[in-house]
Amino acid sequence: MAAVSGCSIGDIRRTPPAPPSASVKPSESADLPPTIDPVAEVRRHRLAVPQRYDRPHVEFVDAELGYALFAACDGQPSGPDCPALLWSTRDGGRSWQRLRHPRPIADEQQMYTAPGVLALLAKPHGWWTSTDGGRSFRHSPSEADPPQWQAAQGRFQLVQGTGKVGRWTGTKLRPLPTQPRLPALNTVLELDGRSVSSGGTEFDGPLVAAGAGEDGRPYAAISWNEGRSWQETPVPEFDGEVGVLRVKAVSDGLWLVGERPDRISFPALWRLAGQSWQRVRAEGQPESGQAVPLGAGVVAVISPRGAGALVGGRYVDLPWPVTAEHHLQLLPDGTLVASGPESVLLGTGHFGDRTWAAVVIETD
Repeated sequence: MAAVSGCSIGDIRRTPPAPPSASVKPSESADLPPTIDPVAEVRRHRLAVPQRYDRPHVEFVDAELGYALFAACDGQPSGPDCPALLWSTRDGGRSWQRLRHPRPIADEQQMYTAPGVLALLAKPHGWWTSTDGGRSFRHSPSEADPPQWQAAQGRFQLVQGTGKVGRWTGTKLRPLPTQPRLPALNTVLELDGRSVSSGGTEFDGPLVAAGAGEDGRPYAAISWNEGRSWQETPVPEFDGEVGVLRVKAVSDGLWLVGERPDRISFPALWRLAGQSWQRVRAEGQPESGQAVPLGAGVVAVISPRGAGALVGGRYVDLPWPVTAEHHLQLLPDGTLVASGPESVLLGTGHFGDRTWAAVVIETD
């Protein structure tokens, strides 16, 4: 049985701020609530899955749509006596429906989700992708990413094996004629046509490429014309090194999250303010843990001391039911998902105000 517990915290009654200006002040950040509400809801459902199956791999696309893949028994991959089982929920885990897995027996089973796409990799037989919630699948025999999955990753992506920025044409990922001049690239992200203001001037949503060099320094470049030209944007240094530098988009614009080489130390954070990057840190922040920008200048933190947030230049503890064993992720619709060895938690709401649901999957 996989069990999940949850709670919520009080309201943040402040209108989300405008896109970031050239500076970030404490007054621009949402206040964090001081009180705890009771558990909002426990969503318990029993699935017709024999107990010999290992815990499922669970992925949520948004607050309502999710999938559960049972792909191993007693630590062994799917086989004739342990075919992969696929389930879906369309009401946030309150109920689950069985889906037909298109290739239930394989050496290795993996599942990936994105808005509008469910992708299953059954090695060595290839990919099966669905754009209708798992009712039908299309087979791609190669282990290369299938077109339906690549299309869901955005117009601009990194071309595997080349370290170049490419544009998805609908059938192929083609490298851009002009590439950002950076020592390394870890990620590229477009701000989906949103605008960022600076000094009263509005700019179209930028395309940002970023990476950590062999020297451990962060590097980033911005294009305001869909990759036809690039402007290298210096990233303020900090006392430490970055192993991987990722771009994240939230309601107040773009952030850089610099994962440390040991993947344990607390990440370095920068926020795009106008056309330059500003370092974001807080007094009292933990020395290790995860950091997930939420918007309104609020960064959720999960560390050995529990849950917290960076807000207005200070660190505050939060009474969330999330521990250092959970992996925290912000979904496109704003839902927080915390996945751990024993639980999956769904947190809906805004910024630090989250109502945490308990999703419980039981098996026969």
